[in-house]
Amino acid sequence: MEQSKSTIGVAVIGATGYAGAELVRILAGHPAARLTCVTSRQHVGVAYADVYPAFSNVVNLRCLEYDPEILAEKADIVFMALPHRLPMQLVPRLLERGLRVIDLSADFRFSKVDVYNRTYQEHTCPQFLSEAVYGLSEIYAKQIRQARLVGNPGCYPTSILLPLIPIIRKGWIDLRTIVADSKSGVSGAGVKPSPTTHFCSVNESFKAYKVACHRHNPEITEILSQQAGTEVNLTFVPHLVPMTRGMESTIYADLISEVDLEHIIECLQEEYPQGFVRIRGTQPPDVLHVRGTNYCDIGVRIDKANRKLILMSVIDNLVKGAAGQAVQNMNLMLDLDPAAGLDNIPFPI
Repeated sequence: MEQSKSTIGVAVIGATGYAGAELVRILAGHPAARLTCVTSRQHVGVAYADVYPAFSNVVNLRCLEYDPEILAEKADIVFMALPHRLPMQLVPRLLERGLRVIDLSADFRFSKVDVYNRTYQEHTCPQFLSEAVYGLSEIYAKQIRQARLVGNPGCYPTSILLPLIPIIRKGWIDLRTIVADSKSGVSGAGVKPSPTTHFCSVNESFKAYKVACHRHNPEITEILSQQAGTEVNLTFVPHLVPMTRGMESTIYADLISEVDLEHIIECLQEEYPQGFVRIRGTQPPDVLHVRGTNYCDIGVRIDKANRKLILMSVIDNLVKGAAGQAVQNMNLMLDLDPAAGLDNIPFPI
């Protein structure tokens, strides 16, 4: 595609879902990228601003039907914001046409095909799993810069892995004792309504779901095991809370070292000296303070009587948990400032 050197053509496939809409919001204000194409199966030919009126006079595109030839003409990099199973059918043809791809589904998050097959369904192009890079931006930045295919992490894994990985690398906790207690806003369930995400089911409700059997559990344990150099299993319990967006994970693990609170905070600060991960010390973080942003705020406490480490992490599940991290990965892949298009200041209230 011919264009000025300062502008990268970007397409969003599945632009009318929640993650897709968030991608459009971020990319519309990106200083080095130009949103050239949005696709939608349900809204072909419809003005994007008619689907999401918030984008009136901001995004002047119409939803197109998916066509890899058109994408190759209009874009340099493609975001796949589609349900699991669909991207694996589309990605090979995009790569063949020289496009770089960031997939927000789970299709390219796993390095082992048998793990994906057990967790989701049979993978139709497993030959790309060894090439795909897991897109946890702060941890795998070097690999992401060289990638042509990135599997963007899930929202729960992002909120759990970022605080845990530096601690696991130090060998300070008993890997058999990790418990992650997580809570998500309803937008994490996607745009398609269901009986469990209907307003009447969610309003005035707070409940656990998919206890110890959520699909994100294998994703989390695969990355933790890679980082630890040994098998790691954790107990993961997600909850649904009656808010639109936001995610909080409280993680517990037994300490096996005499390390104190100051050393743990210092470890996290050294791992994340600047950027989108903010270490809040002993202050419990609040989802309100990261709403609409790409930040992950982390707090730390120690239950001294029981020698138990408590890590607290908050993100916006649609931004750092999906679209924001995807754009951060694009910035890394294109050798741009990692914060490009993502440096908006959080709302104070």
